[in-house]
Amino acid sequence: REIPGFFYYKGGIPLRLDKYLKVSRIIKRRTLANEACSRGRVQVNGKVAKPASEVRVGDVIRIQFGEQVHQYEVLLVANSVPRGDVTRMFREI
Repeated sequence: REIPGFFYYKGGIPLRLDKYLKVSRIIKRRTLANEACSRGRVQVNGKVAKPASEVRVGDVIRIQFGEQVHQYEVLLVANSVPRGDVTRMFREI
């Protein structure tokens, strides 16, 4: 289901992992997302992911923040999202 005002990638075209983490506000800055990926703290579908890894709807992202581990299921891939609608992009597992 499309949400008005969102820019969608048509035909299932993926988004870079570092950009997805920033747009979804899971990580606040793209440089921090890029650094977390480069240090091997981010996995997509159980595999260590680089910043340029592709994210698609249905993927599971696992991020290690110090001792804590968070997992998210990708529900929406969009280039930009209004601040109040970011919770529609993922759900925490």
